Amino acid sequence: MKLPAAAIALSLALSTAAATEPALITVTRVDSQPSGAGPEQNFTGSVRVDSRFQAAAPARVGGALVTFEPGARTAWHSHPLGQTLIVIAGVGRVQQWGGPVQEIRPGDVVWIPPGVKHWHGASPTVGMSHIAIAESLDGKSVEWMEKVSDEQYGR
Repeated sequence: MKLPAAAIALSLALSTAAATEPALITVTRVDSQPSGAGPEQNFTGSVRVDSRFQAAAPARVGGALVTFEPGARTAWHSHPLGQTLIVIAGVGRVQQWGGPVQEIRPGDVVWIPPGVKHWHGASPTVGMSHIAIAESLDGKSVEWMEKVSDEQYGR
């Protein structure tokens, strides 16, 4: 049995539409993502990491809400594609290797370029929370290094 040309065209149009339909929006509920302590080998002091998202391939972006108690900080580290920090509460610090310690406050947006060795955390007397966003390269978004000394931190 031979199908009419109009039926073939309609069938092709429907299959093409189904193949190109956009993906559905995904909502990840806040209570579905567990909080966790920042690993001791990568942080000094009390740090809570609330992982919020890790995009599926081909996307590469991931993000977390990170909360530092006073005096808490990351170890030195770098990101292969850079990192953006959005400070949402408290008073913090950030430093690039060889550069000055800079104070950061709510509303500040910090861009750390790819491969730049740096650390960030709370001030000595006030905690700080930021949203951290970084992209992965070959499945890796961060390279951890040595801990920041009290002298480097500025105590």
